[in-house]
Amino acid sequence: MDRAEERLSELVSSSLDRRDGLVSSGATSPGTGESKEQSADNMSATRNRPRTYPYFRYLPYEVEDEAQRQRNLEEIIRHLYIAVEGGDFSPGALHWTREIRNWLGLKFDPTKEQRIRLVKLYYELALAPGLDVTAAERFSGMFMVLTKRKHYLRSGVDLTLDWKPLFRELKVFVLPSEAGMVHTANIKRSIRTLTKLCTFAQLYFDPEVIPSMLEELLPRFSTSFTEEAFVIVGLLNLLFPTAPPSGRNNKLLPQYYLPAFFHLWSLMNRSRVFDITFLDLFSRLARDSLTSSNVPFSDCGIYTQEQTSLIFTAILRMLDIPVGQATSPYSGSVDLSAGLAMLIERDPKKHPTAHHIARWIVMSLSPASVNSPTSIMAKLEGLVQAVETFFHPSNAGGWTKTLHQLVYYLADFFVMRWNREKSGEMEMPDERKLNEPLKRRFVLCLREVVFMGIYSKSGTAMNFSLSTLQSLAYLEPELILPGVLQRIYPSMQGLVEVHRTTSSLRALQVLSRIMVRTKGFRCHVTTMLGLALPGIDANDLEKTLYTLSYIQSVCYSIPLHDLTEDREDVSGSMLASQWISSEVERMEHEGTNVDIDYQNGLDGKDEELILRSSTSTLAEFVSAFLGKVFTLLENLPDAARVRSGSPEENVINTLPATFTPLLAALSPELYSMALNKVADFVSNHVIHQARDAMAFICSALCKVNPKSALKRLVPVLIQSIRTEIDENGAASTRNTGSDVLPRDRALVWNISMLSMCVVHVGDAVMEHKGALFDIANYMQQKCKGIPTVHVSNYVHHLLLNLTGTYTIDYRLYEKEVYARGLSPDDWGMIPEPESLEIAWHVPNREEIEFAVELFKSQGGNAVRQLTALTDGTSHIKRIGTGKEWSDEVSRNLVLLRLLLSGVSVLFDAEAASKAAGASSIGSEDVDMPLANGHASEDQDAESSSMPIEEAEENETKPTYKYPAGYGLTQTDPLYAELHDLRHKAGELLHTVHEFLVQKQQDDVACFGPLYTAYRSWFIDVGIERSAHVLDRVTRLLTADIHPYKISGLRKEYPRPLLLRRANVYHLQRLRHNSYPRPKTELTKTLLLDLAHSSASSYTEVRRNAQSAGEAALKAIIGARPLVIPPLLEALEEGVAQNDFALIKGGMHALIFGSLSRTIARDWRYAPRVIKAYISATTADKASVQKLCSTATLQVMDFGRPLERMVVLDKNIVRAISPSENVDDKIEKVKAKVLKKRAKVEAQMMALSDDLVDLAKISHWKKASRTAAIVMSLGLRFESIASAKMVDLMVRGAVESHPGLRGLYGGALVALFSLIETRANAQHEYENYITDKTYNPAKIMVQTKQDDPNWTQEYLANFAHPEADYYIDHEYPGWLVWEKTMIAYKADPPTDNKFDDVEQGTLNQIGKLLNREWFSVLFDYFKQEPRDAGSDRFRLSNAMLLYYAFALLLRGSTAATFSDIKEESARIFGDGTDKHQHRAAAEIVAALLSAAADASLELRTEVWEYVFPMVQKVFADGLTPENSSYWISSLHMILHGKDPRRSWPIVDSLASFRLDMSSNAAFKESSKIQLLCQCVSDLGWHFQLEKPILEDFLAHIDHPYKGVREAMGGTLAMLYRTRYHESYKDVDSFIDSQRKSSSIGEAPYQPTEEFSKTIHDIFDRLEQWRHAREPGQQTPSSYTSGGKTVLLWLDSALSSYACTELLRFFPKVFMEQLLHMMDIKEDQELQGLAYHVFRHLPNIPHRVGEDTELIESLIRIGTKSSLWHQRLRVLINMQVIYFRRLFLLPRQQQQKLFDCVAAMLEDTQLEVRLGASSTISGMIRCSPVEMRNSMIEDLNEKFTKMLVDSPLAKKSKSNVSGRSTGTSTPTAEHSKLVLSRHAAVLGLGALVQAFPYSSPPPSWIPGVLTTLANKANNDPGMVGKSVKSILSDFKKTRQDTWQTDLKAFTQEQAEDLDGVLWRSYFV
Repeated sequence: MDRAEERLSELVSSSLDRRDGLVSSGATSPGTGESKEQSADNMSATRNRPRTYPYFRYLPYEVEDEAQRQRNLEEIIRHLYIAVEGGDFSPGALHWTREIRNWLGLKFDPTKEQRIRLVKLYYELALAPGLDVTAAERFSGMFMVLTKRKHYLRSGVDLTLDWKPLFRELKVFVLPSEAGMVHTANIKRSIRTLTKLCTFAQLYFDPEVIPSMLEELLPRFSTSFTEEAFVIVGLLNLLFPTAPPSGRNNKLLPQYYLPAFFHLWSLMNRSRVFDITFLDLFSRLARDSLTSSNVPFSDCGIYTQEQTSLIFTAILRMLDIPVGQATSPYSGSVDLSAGLAMLIERDPKKHPTAHHIARWIVMSLSPASVNSPTSIMAKLEGLVQAVETFFHPSNAGGWTKTLHQLVYYLADFFVMRWNREKSGEMEMPDERKLNEPLKRRFVLCLREVVFMGIYSKSGTAMNFSLSTLQSLAYLEPELILPGVLQRIYPSMQGLVEVHRTTSSLRALQVLSRIMVRTKGFRCHVTTMLGLALPGIDANDLEKTLYTLSYIQSVCYSIPLHDLTEDREDVSGSMLASQWISSEVERMEHEGTNVDIDYQNGLDGKDEELILRSSTSTLAEFVSAFLGKVFTLLENLPDAARVRSGSPEENVINTLPATFTPLLAALSPELYSMALNKVADFVSNHVIHQARDAMAFICSALCKVNPKSALKRLVPVLIQSIRTEIDENGAASTRNTGSDVLPRDRALVWNISMLSMCVVHVGDAVMEHKGALFDIANYMQQKCKGIPTVHVSNYVHHLLLNLTGTYTIDYRLYEKEVYARGLSPDDWGMIPEPESLEIAWHVPNREEIEFAVELFKSQGGNAVRQLTALTDGTSHIKRIGTGKEWSDEVSRNLVLLRLLLSGVSVLFDAEAASKAAGASSIGSEDVDMPLANGHASEDQDAESSSMPIEEAEENETKPTYKYPAGYGLTQTDPLYAELHDLRHKAGELLHTVHEFLVQKQQDDVACFGPLYTAYRSWFIDVGIERSAHVLDRVTRLLTADIHPYKISGLRKEYPRPLLLRRANVYHLQRLRHNSYPRPKTELTKTLLLDLAHSSASSYTEVRRNAQSAGEAALKAIIGARPLVIPPLLEALEEGVAQNDFALIKGGMHALIFGSLSRTIARDWRYAPRVIKAYISATTADKASVQKLCSTATLQVMDFGRPLERMVVLDKNIVRAISPSENVDDKIEKVKAKVLKKRAKVEAQMMALSDDLVDLAKISHWKKASRTAAIVMSLGLRFESIASAKMVDLMVRGAVESHPGLRGLYGGALVALFSLIETRANAQHEYENYITDKTYNPAKIMVQTKQDDPNWTQEYLANFAHPEADYYIDHEYPGWLVWEKTMIAYKADPPTDNKFDDVEQGTLNQIGKLLNREWFSVLFDYFKQEPRDAGSDRFRLSNAMLLYYAFALLLRGSTAATFSDIKEESARIFGDGTDKHQHRAAAEIVAALLSAAADASLELRTEVWEYVFPMVQKVFADGLTPENSSYWISSLHMILHGKDPRRSWPIVDSLASFRLDMSSNAAFKESSKIQLLCQCVSDLGWHFQLEKPILEDFLAHIDHPYKGVREAMGGTLAMLYRTRYHESYKDVDSFIDSQRKSSSIGEAPYQPTEEFSKTIHDIFDRLEQWRHAREPGQQTPSSYTSGGKTVLLWLDSALSSYACTELLRFFPKVFMEQLLHMMDIKEDQELQGLAYHVFRHLPNIPHRVGEDTELIESLIRIGTKSSLWHQRLRVLINMQVIYFRRLFLLPRQQQQKLFDCVAAMLEDTQLEVRLGASSTISGMIRCSPVEMRNSMIEDLNEKFTKMLVDSPLAKKSKSNVSGRSTGTSTPTAEHSKLVLSRHAAVLGLGALVQAFPYSSPPPSWIPGVLTTLANKANNDPGMVGKSVKSILSDFKKTRQDTWQTDLKAFTQEQAEDLDGVLWRSYFV
């Protein structure tokens, strides 16, 4: 107890002294046994894992302290609490959620306690019933942000969540019958968000809930209605807690419930969905149990041998590897029945199958796997070896991506585990930690396939393989690098195909970091750099890209310094080049299996000398590299468009990325060489299309060493610019078009270089201050045309350079490293992220003054010119075309914009939001949250009548500003001057706008720059937002970091990249501070200008104004309500005058922009917008029509009801309440929200009534849009709907226009279902949103779980019509019984369940539903549909009638039942026309469904009328045209209902017997189809099967095909639905599975009776077979009966219950199928038999179940007298061998091999060839040790056979005999040829088993030589086979022939010489 007290006192005294400190810490109390971790200081700690990167320390200015951050967070949380408690979710709580997000985005950390409370709050909010969907989505997003990384909060220790709320939401989607309510659209969440939430929340579900979760889910599992099985397993995967249990409760261990899961898995065979789902679940179990010592663990992880074998078998299935002639192991029809479960599958793009597989394998590995022959590791090797050939580039197909992805994830997970175990992040028992032997074995296992994959033809596969290569090399450089180098040297030297060179370059790039750090291999680096240079080639830009990336990655890792300087012991590159040559020779000699061990084989000192020696060639490399780049630039093609993603553009973008690290890595001597080369090139060349690239290179030069580079470049460039302007007349006139004139190109070239030289280089520019300032003014005076844009850009760059704060440090090492001198140890050195010294540029006073001066002179100039141009005093007039005038205006606007954004960092939001000339605000106190919005704000003219919405936008919301290095103080004269200039610029923009609108409104060219200037003026305050600086810099950094990311390591990047992270962080702070600011008079004016132009008649003007407006709205508080009225007026005016431009402008701005959210909340405007939109729908212009149809959903959204009530757990919300009392604030918020809601709802209702009136009188197009909006506006829970609206819907349902009729019909159904739902929720809104339903007919029935005969009794009841209650759900008792089950009273109470509101609406509807209404509706039903697609049973019609009839049967309608009888009879008429049948089927289905809830006597009356009619149709009315309508109708009546509800129909269908005398085949078959539908819908509840089965089985030889097909399907369906498990409860289910075996019991065991039936049928078939005369052409009992049985088997084997037939395969099916395939006279029978035969090996067997099957295959293969049969069993042998690779015991595999080898000696040629290809396939996929022993045995056997049976030499004496040309072969001779052929095919099979392995295995040359010497000259098929084997061998090795040839000795090569290829040794 004292422990608890101590803890309390700790908590109370901790810094978080709040009144709820006690409550919440209790809520997160840890699981047992771990409490010691949870002390108070741990709760106030921020992270379980400290940050790697000290963000705050690296900034070049003082930052706020931790206390300040915490205060801000607490204040945000306080506001959040007030908003949530007050019910202000949107915008209130959403705003504060965004604030928390921003706060976290600045790398601030909440304490653990705060995080836990927030996580719980957001989990609660994300799933709160009644909350608006969009808000809930945002809250879910926040929940995911807070739990994004697992190390924030540990599962089970820090946090546990409840799974029930999530389950409640998911149920609505996937168990609708459970959720009990038909939800209207606005309550549904997005299912994608829910499944994502599961991914995050699942980790925190407590393992203690496992029993209760299984109790909840398992009883619902049933394959009788397969959708339920899929849904339950899908939910298990999403919700099941995989975290390891604490404590010792064995029932929570995975081993306890896994057998049950395996059993569930085996209940749904042949389903890909089940495979993927279970692997996902198992792999997460493996991951989470790995670290817990409570969970037992073996060499197979937490799984048993049996389980592992099964999972590996499933993995083999999932990889989609094609085997021989096999069909897919999956059956499409099984997964098709997943239905709603499709909704909860994980997204395969984000969670690929390969990811689950790899996670499962790697998380089950441990040192125990190293030596065990049955471990996971051994099986993984088996798997990789089995599919090895499918990795080869020549062998591509659907499997390629998955396989490479699998290998990638395997390596990635392994690396992650390895690193995390080493760093201690993954805490786990020592005996489970990965160790060296295991790592080595793992790398060796994947090595070969990765070497194949890097040359893959598919880009995706290649990317995966390269990443894998990097991971493997990281784990074992000594195993990977030799092989890589051996492959790369020849391809870099240009000895092989181009694509291999590209792959090699990419491989080098990913390995560079590892090579540089690995002893010995690093000596190859400089050589590789040299070899890579030819890759820079203007003719192959892709290769150029990869070469540049490679050079970049090397330069990030090594300094380009000559390490031989000042050394005695080494000089020149002699030593290195000799060593490299010897190494390359050695590689060539040893081939791909080269083994290089530098670690032990190379002395450290020698290695260092070689490395030093190799660096002396760097100067040549740099010089050659620059030469190559210059050549490339001279030959670059013109880039077509900017940002087109063309290869040229990629190269131009990659150059700076390569040059920056390259130049930074150079030694001072090399740098000055590079500088001179570049400077010379720039001053002597002008290459227009390479301008940007060259400018980037200059920029890189200047950034790396600003002083010397500027000194060298600036004077040259300025001189060139002056020369061009003065002497060559560049830029002296304006030009049309957008191309630079040839005359101006040199000028533009020089300006571009200059502007890139002065950006981000720091204060070095100050030395050239005068020259730079003068040239800017000089160019502005002289230039015209396009070059002026470049000039403005130069000024912009200079300003950015002067005013910005940024890093100016590109060095690879810290200064002290350079000071002590570089040595080989510095190669690939990894800097510590905690100890960097970063050089920043922080603008000093002098720079700021210079910037302001530049801004003044340039800006003043622009202002003067623009003023002159607009007031007409300029010398340039607007006469003629006025082009010159608009050029000047545009030019000055562009300059103004660039100036504003250039000094944006100096603008202060606070000053920008005050009118000019107002005195400065008091002292600059950054710590105080700025109250945004001053008193003046709320006293606008409209504030007195201002509704609530307006106030929200203007409410005082504090914004938190953090120091970001702002350079001025508010008292500084420069500060005032700058802001004054900005204000003037704004006024000027307004003047220009006014002028253009009045005088030049068609001058589109000026409006563009004007509105981009507006945009900059609005948003570039504090940071240059218009250039998206932060996004751009972040994106570039992400791309550069990517190659260095290694799973499980944090921030192991080169120093320059680590520095850039600090720069990005500084920008993030700036971005955070640029929050919206209050509006001033000037901003209002400018906003209204934009609003005015957003509806301009010129498209371009509109677009520019709209995009500028969108940006401005985000920057100014309260801008939205300001611009809506003018836009709305424009839209209304456009509609009134039919002015399309206005309509489009108005709609784009109001509905498609961010204003639509404001309008939806602000009901001053919404009604007007909606009305204007509706009027616009009639506009006669296609583009407007298109806009309207896209906008419909948005506008319908306006009418979404507001949140009436949100149900939240008060304790969770209160956990975040602040220490002071805020109740009065909450009350204020509540009152405000309520007032607003009442007001808005009233307006909605009023609008709804107006629209109803409008809909009645409008054209159908307008009416349909109006109606759609009315639906979302008018239906409400409290009032249901207004009388007008009800009237509109009911009359509309019989409207003459079909589109409107559908719409109103749907609305009427929605109205009925709302009334129904409201009544079921007992008229309470809370019940409605929390899914509490009440159904008077529903009862809970006790089950007799403990009575062993209970299930039999329960099922027997379904065979009689009498019932006390009906069981409508299929699942009770199928898998397990619960204590009670849901049932429905047989005679439901008829008392009225509706209240006055509901009854009133129903009465109103009833009055309108008179006979005439039904009559008209029925007539429409009978109309011929407009398109063939809708010619089907239409559920929507049936639903409408269902509700109408239900009302009628309650006696509330004007029409009576007798009216309906007469109308129905009239519609059905004589039943000759299919449309009559369709209408009748819909009416019947609706009537019978409606009658189900009526009282007994009414029900009887309905059935007495309907049933005779239905019976008559079923007896003789069905035709091929109408049968589908009746089948659908039957489905609606029976599906998900108790069969006894529709007993007459069920009984009449079940009493069907085949009439063998009838010749009306269709009649018979359609009745069987109806019966089949009935069985399918009723599932295991259908209990009348016995007589049907007897009848069908007696007549399986039915003469008609249609009847046979129907019978086959129905037989399969009947037998499949007989199965059920019915355990007494969940516990006994789990127990019996566990006792049975680790994979549970085998389901679908055939009963005695079933076995007897099968044997009887096949005995009959056998008799008929003998009775049939061979060659008989006409059908016989054998062929007909055979087809029925085959159709039945096909249907049964393609279903999930296929394992029921397993035991009949060997003895019963196999031989019969083979006999059927031999009947040539009946091709249908042959085809079906072959199809079913190919199913057999795809049926999953358990271990040991396949012994008999294999024996019978072998028996037929060796003993059968018919060669066709022998050939056909080969197909299945290969498939069975492959599919069951992990399940077949060794002796079985051996037997199969022996059998196939024996079949090589078959007398029939086809069988021999089949056996040959089969055996090579089997060898290929066998595990290595078995493969090798088989090869040895077979090689020996066949060689001996060939040698022992030589061909007899032709005798010399028989010369004359040859002339006849014939010689009859003797039996002896034939036998000889046969055994020679067998031997040749056997040896050939061995060779063909390794088509791609290069070099070929060592025994292959011997085999080939034997073939060439002994059998090549044989006549006939033997010689032919030899030749084809040899030629195939060479053909598959075209790529690698050079290396493969080395495997042959000289003699072997000579023996083969002349057979097929010329020897290279001659």
